[in-house]
Amino acid sequence: MARPLTARPQLSDEVAAHLREAIMSGVLRPGQFVRLDAVAAELGVSVTPVREALLALRGEDMVELEPRRGFVVSPLSRRDVEDMFRLQADLAVQLAVRATELITPEQLQHVSQVALDLASAVGHQELSALEYEFHRLINKAAAARKLARFLDMASRYVPARVYTADPQWRLQVVADHADLLAALRSRDPEAARSAALRHVQDGEQRLLRHLDAVGMWSSN
Repeated sequence: MARPLTARPQLSDEVAAHLREAIMSGVLRPGQFVRLDAVAAELGVSVTPVREALLALRGEDMVELEPRRGFVVSPLSRRDVEDMFRLQADLAVQLAVRATELITPEQLQHVSQVALDLASAVGHQELSALEYEFHRLINKAAAARKLARFLDMASRYVPARVYTADPQWRLQVVADHADLLAALRSRDPEAARSAALRHVQDGEQRLLRHLDAVGMWSSN
């Protein structure tokens, strides 16, 4: 059972993130109805933030509202997932390339420290938070606020627990970060492009393998 969420102004956002991850990891399948009371009980919240979260996810085409029946998970195909990562790759590459030109020594030191912290981190929360922070700092250094915002929005559909539960992911992400840091230190845009692209493609393949293994597409 998930740990109860604490009351806070953005509670519906946290519920939406929980449901988004459940959908993208195959816990909730296309065509499956989402019971508000069951989600509320699982997360230790009232039905109100669950309903608000589902309405937000409806705007993202993650769920649909069927009259007199409730919310149902929207169709999701393998190509949809591939398209999602293609968009992420395009944005991540552009930001990494720009960061090679603009990152300061102080910013580079900060990114390097986060990479070191991730290499020794334990637990889902710490791993996912440090992975997010590593890329957030690079994107901030690129000084492209809108591109960074679009990438952040696209990245919310990547179910972090699929990765943090994979022992091989940690080894790969440490290597990917080292390659990207080397490209930033040498201010090599082509090396940054390659490192960023490999990192996103690795994430794509790991998620697709997971979804294949859980039979995600059999319900489409």
